[in-house]
Amino acid sequence: MRRTAIAVTAAASAFSLAACGVIDSASGSSGSAAPKKGDDITVGLLLPDKKTKRFEKFDYPLFKKQVLAITNGKGKVLYANAEADKAKQNRQLEEMIAEKVDVLVVDAIDAKTIASAIEKAKDADIPVIAYDRLAEGPIDAYVSHDNELVGEVQGRSVIEALGAKSANSKIVMINGSLTDPNAALFKDGAMTELQGKVQVAASYNTKDWLPEVAKANMEAAIRAVGLNNIDAVYSANDGMAGAVIDALKEAGASKIPPVTGQDADLAAVQRIVSGEQYMSVYKSFILEANNAASIAVAKVQGRGIEFDALTRDSVDSPTTKSIPSQLVPVVALTQENIKDTVIQDGIYTIQDICTPQYAAACAEIGLK
Repeated sequence: MRRTAIAVTAAASAFSLAACGVIDSASGSSGSAAPKKGDDITVGLLLPDKKTKRFEKFDYPLFKKQVLAITNGKGKVLYANAEADKAKQNRQLEEMIAEKVDVLVVDAIDAKTIASAIEKAKDADIPVIAYDRLAEGPIDAYVSHDNELVGEVQGRSVIEALGAKSANSKIVMINGSLTDPNAALFKDGAMTELQGKVQVAASYNTKDWLPEVAKANMEAAIRAVGLNNIDAVYSANDGMAGAVIDALKEAGASKIPPVTGQDADLAAVQRIVSGEQYMSVYKSFILEANNAASIAVAKVQGRGIEFDALTRDSVDSPTTKSIPSQLVPVVALTQENIKDTVIQDGIYTIQDICTPQYAAACAEIGLK
């Protein structure tokens, strides 16, 4: 995957196009291709699970809102959540093909398993946009983040948290699911920062990103490494970070070592405020969802120039080369920049974060 400043430019361009109405109607300025359809389109959106809080709370409603906005209220979103069941997700995708949706946007649970259903969509002449995770099969476009960079940001944060003692520090790695290609990219990115700078004392993959599996893995790490010998924990996302912290508490940790995360879940932001979690990776849900919706609508409506402007990068999957892609920037979320990230972007309010349980901690870091 090419990882350049183009990702930032593309994200800004996509946001500007949507905001300025460039892709608001089928009579766009391109003229390079006759519109396939007008605004009366149906977009199928398939998200992977409900335990990752962002999908139900942000991605789906933001995506739906954008589809409505750029189709003059005429577009529809047919939505399904597979609840971490890859067979169920295949059935959902096939059901949407039977419903004759105009375009599919899918966040695959298992990149390989979904490929056969994506082939069926291709046979039915339905474009498929991979969302958040790159699926195998004949994908028309991909919208996500620079996932290797996500891992680099997490790994760098671990080194920063450990400071001068990093060389003699032992860390535990709680990685994501083997069936998710993003998980490998997160780990690869993290290792570019961690390799040779810390001792990776234990490393685990987490089936389906399940917090309960992450907790069991952390319990195994505590037994193998020793509670007092664990100086930091690389956790690939926030749901697992919460489980890791629970395992450390239950084992009797008097102080929680630095723990990473990803997704900026509200509970994770509160743990960051309280000092239990060191950081998360904030990925703009607004940009990702808006860009995916814009690409899906533009693809169906056959608008070439706008579509190209939204996908200025490209990635390769094991089955498809040079997939047009939109890579949205990421940022390390810590106590220092909560106001400038999730609050400024309207993801949460101070009231959401600073509930009575966290009021004192919020006041201590100046969050009021």
